[in-house]
Order: sequence, then structure tokens, then C-alpha cells
Amino acid sequence: MTHMERVGIREMRQNLSRYARRASTGESFVITDRGSEVAQLGPAPTRASAIDRLVAERNARRGQGSLLDALEELTEPIAGPPTNDVLAEIRAERG
Repeated sequence: MTHMERVGIREMRQNLSRYARRASTGESFVITDRGSEVAQLGPAPTRASAIDRLVAERNARRGQGSLLDALEELTEPIAGPPTNDVLAEIRAERG
């Protein structure tokens, strides 16, 4: 089982609204009674997106920032000889 936050049944009962709100955003909890696991609280299957499930079940973190900005950083030219020159050299070595 993946790591989920453990919450005592008394704490869960006293703050159920807070935990239900957190579950609706994708978090999952193991509910314990005197240290023994008795139940789990998590997002409803129809409300949980694939990202929500990854956050809840695998402790993933939601991305921040813009994917387009990240792609721009990745597409900046890399210093070095052009790819065609490198391929031509490799082919010459094989030939």
C-alpha cells in the first residue's frame, strides 16, 4: 500500500468537513482506531481525475507554472556541432 496520511477516528470525526474537502481535491487518508487501520477516505471515483488519483495514491505533486514556458527552455539550441555533421561523422567511421 502506498503512503497515505493516517488520521485517528476521533480527529476525523471532529474535523470531518476539513478532511472531506481535502479528499475532494484528491487526497486520501487511512482512518485508524487505537492505532489499527479501519477505513480509508478518498476522492469519489467520479470526481477524481487521473492527476487526482496520482496525488492521492502515489504522493505525486501537481505541476506548477506553464508547460509552454518549460518547452521553450527545452527548445533552446544546444552548443555543439549540427546533428547532420555528427551523423555524417558516425557514418564515415562505420563505412
